[in-house]
Amino acid sequence: MRRREWLGGMAGALALGGKAWAGCACALEPEPAAQAAGAAAAKSPFDGVGSKVRITGMKAIGVTIDPKSDRPYVFVKLETNEGLVGWGEATLEGKAGAVIACVNDFREHIVGADPIQVEHLWQSMYVHSFYRAGPVMGSAISGIDQALWDLRGKILGMPVYKLLGGPFDARGVRGYYHAYAGTREQLLKLRESAHAQGVSCFKTGLPGYWEWLDRHAKIDRAVRQLAMTREALGPDIDIAVDFHAKTGPAVAAVLVKELEPLNLLFVEEPCPPENIEAMARIARRSTTPIATGERLVASFGCRELIEMGVVDILQVDINHVGGITALWKVGALAHAAGISMAPHACEGPIGGIATLHVDAAMPNFLVQEVCSGVTPRKEDKIWEEWLGFPAMRMVDGRFPLPEKPGLGFDLTEDALKKYPFAGTRAMARPFHEDGSVAAW
Repeated sequence: MRRREWLGGMAGALALGGKAWAGCACALEPEPAAQAAGAAAAKSPFDGVGSKVRITGMKAIGVTIDPKSDRPYVFVKLETNEGLVGWGEATLEGKAGAVIACVNDFREHIVGADPIQVEHLWQSMYVHSFYRAGPVMGSAISGIDQALWDLRGKILGMPVYKLLGGPFDARGVRGYYHAYAGTREQLLKLRESAHAQGVSCFKTGLPGYWEWLDRHAKIDRAVRQLAMTREALGPDIDIAVDFHAKTGPAVAAVLVKELEPLNLLFVEEPCPPENIEAMARIARRSTTPIATGERLVASFGCRELIEMGVVDILQVDINHVGGITALWKVGALAHAAGISMAPHACEGPIGGIATLHVDAAMPNFLVQEVCSGVTPRKEDKIWEEWLGFPAMRMVDGRFPLPEKPGLGFDLTEDALKKYPFAGTRAMARPFHEDGSVAAW
């Protein structure tokens, strides 16, 4: 067809009331038939295979227990026609208000749905959003997904980890605390406490802020500090070191080589995770296992790292990656590639507990983080006040597994009202001496 004839045909179609191409398919409304089919899909196709439970309400609840913290909790509550309640967590550092709004944006996807259909609802939230999820959307989906699994377990009368095929270890989930100690004396006391509590692993951080290329004297100081940590804690305690993507590839490559004699469990985020080629270059320099992943969303965000064999350990966060559904998929992909899982967890108690359920059913699980120490924090005591048990506290170096259905806890909105939402607070904004932006 000639161009003139095609344009004439389009003009005729418009004259007859037809719709012309507007330059972007997303600018067009779905046809009435498609809309009708979508409405019918909510009623009929799955009626014979699902449950009779329907979600009647969804709430995004902001909770501030520390006005100075960059991570006020965002909890998701799903209510049903059967009186069952599901809880999830969508906490995102520095973006609490945005996540609350995003959770509410998904109301039409969730209210009226059968909570048994977790995968179907996850796909709808992710795919029907058209633009692929970043951390805000990923966190909103995560909180809703956890609450759906909580309901699923309660409907079927089983803990979530049993629905997933676990547990692999009846003793519970091995975990690690953060090493809040800077001097040798403090480290020796930490070792004593760890032995008394059966704790076999700690994580510490790379000290200071780092330039993309930094001085050898600074590198030497960091290596000496970490060597002291290894010497004080002894050979029977595993140690991981979080670089927190503060270093550039050149500095990281030197550091990981210098740290090899310390026999670390892993080095975390030696450079920004979006630079996969740089991460691969660092990994080739060292025999120390490389870990990353806390900033990644959905299994799709992990695909390239897994396919390229860049990392040894993935650390996706259940509150950001897309909930239980996404964490489970990342674990399966990693298992097929010979990669271990050590999920990140530095937000609230609901996401932490939800992570334990997935950990307990993953054959390639390594160790679970909690951003606490051997001595309980104020937050730990508040969590126990809410849930009635010491959430995310280890017993003999392991997190116990619940026996109650769903995620295994009871929570009420009234318990949270003592800590009303005080709004979003930005994350730390450090700068170098010359005023340039520093990663922390």
